[in-house]
Amino acid sequence: MRTRKAILPDAQQIHDLISGYSGDGTLLPRSLAEICENVRDFVVLEDGGRIIGCGALHLYGPHLAEIRSITVDPKHQKAGCGRLLVEAVLAQAERHQVGCICLFTRTPEFFGRLGFHVAQREALPDKINKDCCVCPRYHCCDEVAMVKGELPRFAILPEPANFLVKLQI
Repeated sequence: MRTRKAILPDAQQIHDLISGYSGDGTLLPRSLAEICENVRDFVVLEDGGRIIGCGALHLYGPHLAEIRSITVDPKHQKAGCGRLLVEAVLAQAERHQVGCICLFTRTPEFFGRLGFHVAQREALPDKINKDCCVCPRYHCCDEVAMVKGELPRFAILPEPANFLVKLQI
């Protein structure tokens, strides 16, 4: 088994892996188009030339990145595949010199063994204001927020909607 950066031809297999876990609500669904647009965020785990797992690192800025879509084919679970994927994604975060890595999960025990700690959602406004506010589970989320590294002391929040209007005045 080996991890590597995903390339565009991997998008369909990544989509299939994620779709296998989005039907029951384990992962949020991702369209094939969305995966194609963000394929550079993904790492894949191969075994015998076949993709058996994936994970992504979404960058918010030097202060924060998020691990997303850690997924392993059910036939390969409990074999250290998830750990390999998380370690590969963490290596990307280290290359980018990101200060804090966050994730939202229903399996906090797994990520706890990898050095992540439970955090308050409110401590991650970049994530909440960009992604969570458009999630269908926003008001009934059952995921645990976790972080590794120092919580950001600032946020890069979206510009107000009237920002362009102010520029024209």
